[in-house]
Amino acid sequence: MLHDTIVALATGGTGALSVIRLSGTKAKQIAQAHVARNLAAMPSHHAVFTLFKTLDQTPVDEVLLLCFDHGKSFTGEETVEIHCHGSSYIQSAILQALIASGARMAEPGEFTQRAFANGKMDLSQAEAVADLIASNSRQAHAVALNQMRGGFSHELSTLREKLIEFASLMELELDFGEEDLAFADRSTLLALVGEVLGKIQRLIKSFALGNAMKEGVPVAIVGAPNAGKSSLLNALLGEERAIVSDIPGTTRDVIEEVLTIDGIRFRLMDTAGIRATNETIEAMGIARSQEKIERARLVLALSDGSDLEQLRSDEAWVAELKVKHPDKTVVWIANKKDLNEARGVDLAISALSGDGLEELMQRMSDSIQQDFDVERETVVSNARHVEALQQTQTYLRAAQQGLKQGLPADLVAMDLRAAMRSLGNITGEIELDTDILGTIFSRFCIGK
Repeated sequence: MLHDTIVALATGGTGALSVIRLSGTKAKQIAQAHVARNLAAMPSHHAVFTLFKTLDQTPVDEVLLLCFDHGKSFTGEETVEIHCHGSSYIQSAILQALIASGARMAEPGEFTQRAFANGKMDLSQAEAVADLIASNSRQAHAVALNQMRGGFSHELSTLREKLIEFASLMELELDFGEEDLAFADRSTLLALVGEVLGKIQRLIKSFALGNAMKEGVPVAIVGAPNAGKSSLLNALLGEERAIVSDIPGTTRDVIEEVLTIDGIRFRLMDTAGIRATNETIEAMGIARSQEKIERARLVLALSDGSDLEQLRSDEAWVAELKVKHPDKTVVWIANKKDLNEARGVDLAISALSGDGLEELMQRMSDSIQQDFDVERETVVSNARHVEALQQTQTYLRAAQQGLKQGLPADLVAMDLRAAMRSLGNITGEIELDTDILGTIFSRFCIGK
């Protein structure tokens, strides 16, 4: 179907302007039927102002029309962009006219799919286009832009080259093993696979941050009734979002709001106070609170810092939370710091005065970012990518173990090839034999 000329609206909704994109071998020919300008003579990346008409010469709109030659567009195909006014009627009339002239409506993601098929970007870059469009924070934007511009691909390419070097040495050992030639000792190969493993493990670890930036970090604010959970939510948001009352059990349902810290979106969930109760509606709210704790990545366990007896009781509860949820970051916070200096907690704050809130937000940010530098380091945000990296890690560990146990080179080479296939699945590069062969001949000048 790549020989078809496809058309679609490239901008969403109704606005001042809209962009309609044609891509395919007949893009200029189809557009030419609707304008008076000679598109065949137009150089690539030039624009003309013209009147767009239907096939029966009915005027539709004055448009700005841009042409891109084959190989010089986003898709790699001949492309025409029509910039028109944002009326939904105008958009529809232009699309119908272009379809009547031989174009067909594009499938979802087909322009990016063609860009990949035509070698304008690899698979991971193509996937980053959707992430860039969906990015709703500075950090998520930085990760997607870095991936779309080839940062992740470059990182994978470097790892792949090291694996090819490793595999080449193993292939040579297979080819010349009977001649007792030593191309690299096992300790050198172990060091090489260890280096690659370390970098892959770092990429896998980064997924927790990348996914959090992409989807937002679920944060559960939990604690006993009247500990100040709603006050904390309001203080973090800077507005009165939740009802604050001295009456225990005021919050009956989960309230969710979004807070952005250091470019990371945190989805704050103010939950019902956790206590024993016979009140049916309150009990339902507490059950939902427990569900939110299960779904949260970060748990802010809040205690009343003015109540020493409650603090002592909460200490065991927080310890149990940390043991029960080792995969979550649990921060024990004493509220009402102005009334009592709590001891043993992770952080003391005052939701009323704002004291300690800045430190709390910094801790929230640090718990997600850890030691990653999003501006300078590759961060994985795609579940498919991390799955492929985990498969690569499994195969490399098997190869590492094989080297330590002194297994034959052909068995180790099998694991290496599987590791390279897994890496290649991320970018769409899965042809490995030619690369290995090329490395052998270019580096060792073997002519037979």
